[in-house]
Amino acid sequence: MHSNWIKALLLAAAVATMSGCATSKEELMPHGDRTMQDIWYQADGEGGSGQVARRQLLDARQSLRRPLTDADVQTASVEQMHYTRTAANEIHRQFHRLPNPDLQMYVFPHLAGTDPVPVPGYTTVFPLYQRVQYAMPGERVEDY
Repeated sequence: MHSNWIKALLLAAAVATMSGCATSKEELMPHGDRTMQDIWYQADGEGGSGQVARRQLLDARQSLRRPLTDADVQTASVEQMHYTRTAANEIHRQFHRLPNPDLQMYVFPHLAGTDPVPVPGYTTVFPLYQRVQYAMPGERVEDY
């Protein structure tokens, strides 16, 4: 019974393969009147150096540009001042450290080692986080 299904599946695959070969190249990929050389020269700019295409691109970009107004110039300098390094803002931190509180842990007296040696109880201090974390500019302004 399984061989009947396999034969039917193989027959369907063969028919699909043969129908793929029955289509013509022109029907599948129509050929226009332009040659590959025409396409190349159009994209590269008539002489092969690309000067015409680059010139057309620059002209299109130039038509999209607009001049800056006085308000744009003034606000740009104020905005850029926050990110420019100067002697005045060099001493102020831009990325503040986030708090990393110290934890105190008491270690009870215990025996340690292969030959049990008594260790007296002691207190130790360690930071909560393993690494120092920093805040983004403006995220945390108060010192701790």
